[in-house]
Amino acid sequence: MQIWINEKMTTIDGSQTVDQLARQLRPGADVLILNGFPASPETVLKAGDELFLIKRGEIPSPDELEYLMAARHTPGIHARLKEACVGIAGVGGLGSAVATALARIGVGRLIMADFDVVEPSNLNRQQYFVDQLGMPKVEAMADTLRRVNPYIQLSTHRVLLDPDNLPVIFAPCNVVIEAFDRAEMKAMLVDTVMERLPDAAVVAASGVAGYGSNNGIQTRRLNKRLYLVGDGSSEAAPGNGLMAPRVGIAACQQANQAVRLILGEEL
Repeated sequence: MQIWINEKMTTIDGSQTVDQLARQLRPGADVLILNGFPASPETVLKAGDELFLIKRGEIPSPDELEYLMAARHTPGIHARLKEACVGIAGVGGLGSAVATALARIGVGRLIMADFDVVEPSNLNRQQYFVDQLGMPKVEAMADTLRRVNPYIQLSTHRVLLDPDNLPVIFAPCNVVIEAFDRAEMKAMLVDTVMERLPDAAVVAASGVAGYGSNNGIQTRRLNKRLYLVGDGSSEAAPGNGLMAPRVGIAACQQANQAVRLILGEEL
């Protein structure tokens, strides 16, 4: 019968267990992932299974690494994510966390746009490091993401987005993440994508400041192509600053909504 082993179709004898096959093909493998979940060594394999055999501490070959990174995905998901393109407008607190999450799960291409540089005040919530201070954010983020996932395609634009350049920069995208600070920029992005990029969805954010209730951060569908994450009210202000935990909650909801759209769950 045929099963997938580390993303390669392989013919094996029937009635073999995970452990029997591991000892045969990769002696010493001690992480056994079957159909996206850790498997008992005694599990009997069946046709069509997807099995990953991983040896702790071993650096895999470049050909294997990309597939092993996706071993915990539901079978068939990685190929669909790899074909997708997501735009991220602003790579500050929200955008840098969204980019990191999407790179880790294997979204094939990210297009990032931001005009700013990394500053010390960014480090309380943004996915940057002290040695990146002074770097353009898009360049620093690209360096970090390549360390996370060397197989991702990255397009970076150090530019202030406006209604003229935004449709050009994000033209290839299935989903555009709005990750700006200012209300007028948020509105500009939503209006521009809705009018000029009819095949793209937008996942925007509003109300992520402070340390209020986790459950206040919600994802709402405003129309067929527009989603809004946040509590809708907690604006950054004196006494109500931007903090990594709550910004991170919102960013991961944005990233998860992008994945749902890529995989067709909301369409």
